[in-house]
Amino acid sequence: MSLNKMQSRMTAFVDWIATERDKEDEIREQADSIRNKIKAKATEDGLTIQSTPSSGSFAKRTGLRRHLRGDSVVEGQDVDLPFVVSPETDDDEKLDCLLPRFEGYAKAAYPDTELEMTKSSVCLKFTNQLSYDLVPVLATSDPERQILIRSNGDRRETSLQKHVKFVRSRTKKSSELAGRVKFNEVVRLFKWWRYFRQDASSVLDDVPTFIIDLLCAHAFDARGVQTGYVQTFAEWSGFLARVIRRRELIAFNDFGRAAKSIPTGDTWGVFDPVSPDNNIVESWTALKCDELADWFSEAHDTLHDTIITHEEDLDAQGLDELVEVFGTPIRNHCGE
Repeated sequence: MSLNKMQSRMTAFVDWIATERDKEDEIREQADSIRNKIKAKATEDGLTIQSTPSSGSFAKRTGLRRHLRGDSVVEGQDVDLPFVVSPETDDDEKLDCLLPRFEGYAKAAYPDTELEMTKSSVCLKFTNQLSYDLVPVLATSDPERQILIRSNGDRRETSLQKHVKFVRSRTKKSSELAGRVKFNEVVRLFKWWRYFRQDASSVLDDVPTFIIDLLCAHAFDARGVQTGYVQTFAEWSGFLARVIRRRELIAFNDFGRAAKSIPTGDTWGVFDPVSPDNNIVESWTALKCDELADWFSEAHDTLHDTIITHEEDLDAQGLDELVEVFGTPIRNHCGE
């Protein structure tokens, strides 16, 4: 076996973990239909919806296929549907008032569809295994900035559109480089790997996708992409393990000012590129940081061994090492 064999295996797997291409048009059409129906119900109710921007992993093209078999549980592609509300009353600004109203709109528009209310959204679960999160957010004077409202009453200004641009600009930049490896594809790999690591962890059992996006962006900005997926994943993992162990600041200047220091009392700093005062990991303990660094370090070491194994033409061992990082599904979805 050769490094070409390793690359062909990983290429097949990267293609497989992505949202099925033949479902993308279906998702887009269904999302537009939901937007229109929910907005119509809101209008009937006297609630003004200013806009419904594209958001989340579907818009960023980093969504995963759903895979719910045995110990290989990956929730997969959920579609975020933000509804930007222009509040006219105090209740229009309260999440505990908005969510029941959106639940009512969803029940009226889709009476036979399963619903689930979360802390910040109403989830529509269709029989085609696609889920759509209806997320009320508040409008600001800037059409590209919104206010996220939390169940505890906290508010955070953000930009759904700029978060999408943040990821897609790096995918575009990677597409201009030689080779097959693209930024969004590597983000998918890290999101997939995250599921298997957090399922086995009592310390980090829920690493948000947004953190994965930002860590991958930081690694890409510093290291670019390598000739293959394994080489890129290994390079980024080693780099991020060092960054986290040293508690190095992660901040971005894509949209202007970037954070310059980690706030006193915070263990580490990973800052939202569109809200430079928002430290995404402000509540993380040293234990959580060290656990994440260990994940990255172990992935780097295993994939470094994998590269050597492939160079030595040890077919079975090479696949076993890939399974250690990406889980058992790669054994059946690596093109062999």
